[in-house]
Amino acid sequence: MMAGRQVLIIVENLPVPFDRRVWQEASTLRDAGALVSVICPEGKAHTKRYEYLDGIHIYRHSLPVEAEGALGFLLEYSAALIHEMRLALLIHFRHGFDVIHGCDPPDLIFLVALPFKLLGKKFIFDHHDIGPEMYESKFGKRGLFWRALKLVEWLTFKTANVVIATNDSYRKIAVTRGGKRPEDVFVVRSGPDPVRLKVRTPNPSWRCGRRFLAGYVGVMGAQEGIDLLLEAAAHMIHVLGRRDVQFCLVGGGPGLQGFKTLAEKMELGDYVTFTGRAPDDTLFEILSTADVCVDPDPVNAMTDKSTMNKVLEYMALGKPIVQFELTEGRFSAGDASVYAKPNDPIDFANKLLALLDDPPARARMGAIGRTRIEERFAWNYEAPKLLQAYSRALDGPGRAYSNVLAKRTVRW
Repeated sequence: MMAGRQVLIIVENLPVPFDRRVWQEASTLRDAGALVSVICPEGKAHTKRYEYLDGIHIYRHSLPVEAEGALGFLLEYSAALIHEMRLALLIHFRHGFDVIHGCDPPDLIFLVALPFKLLGKKFIFDHHDIGPEMYESKFGKRGLFWRALKLVEWLTFKTANVVIATNDSYRKIAVTRGGKRPEDVFVVRSGPDPVRLKVRTPNPSWRCGRRFLAGYVGVMGAQEGIDLLLEAAAHMIHVLGRRDVQFCLVGGGPGLQGFKTLAEKMELGDYVTFTGRAPDDTLFEILSTADVCVDPDPVNAMTDKSTMNKVLEYMALGKPIVQFELTEGRFSAGDASVYAKPNDPIDFANKLLALLDDPPARARMGAIGRTRIEERFAWNYEAPKLLQAYSRALDGPGRAYSNVLAKRTVRW
């Protein structure tokens, strides 16, 4: 149904193909017959300004700073918009596109789409993060900037022909706060690929000589709950005397150095390994070695409504999980996880230790998680929904793509 169609995907916060959701979407559209181009920022391992990778045109641009504070965000977003408009014009004349598929954050890509909509192009908004809630959770306040985020979010919804939501909570926001018609909003979850996410041979060296390993993967940012995880580790080690657990935290971000410093101040240096951003082989080796995986995202207006990709990846690798009580976190993991009291590091520590000391429970929960991915949340269940959204945007309601492919399921 996408044969002869041309698609431009714009994403700002991560490079492609490192952004797994965007890469899966681009690959699905390519496999359906579309010519796909992507605009994204450069990353540490992805620095080529242009790359033709697996049949997809990737155009990358530089960013002046990694956003830190209001001025940092202003500089980053302004530079990104200039590069995105420049590259969109280049791609328009070089490859062409029928659709601009914009992925937030930030909710500003509608500014790139607007002039092309005047030329008859369609705009699909892929809603990855809820900006107003993210701001409120990070800074603990609302105010002028919060209202500005609400405005640009609303303008994005109004500009979009179709909205792709990552879960039902985001779908509700698009319909209520964004004023979108329900039939124009499609839930496409960030389902992992079970073929790619397979258990590697464990490497005992990551345990640093200790009996257990707790694994984490994610962005090292102020709002990710890493401070709560370190508090839980400190309680386990210094109060409960459990010195048989090593923590391995995989991921980069603006808070990485600060968390390293905090771990040293809490006398956790020997018990916490920070790898920084790691290649897939290293990441999967660490998670395969882990006895339990953790998601310390605190409970707030943003996290309660958001689906954490790390949780789905832990499940795909058959790992039991400890996380705080989050609506979408529980929807994803179900009985594959135990749930600590909201933002309580001591209860988190107790839940983690209880799980480490119960091998049968760990095995049972890990199997439940893997089965949930294979039978419900894998990307092959989401790909048809993505194509339905494109059919709605390109063909309208009369020719919605909802027959054979939408009903197809694949067993891994």
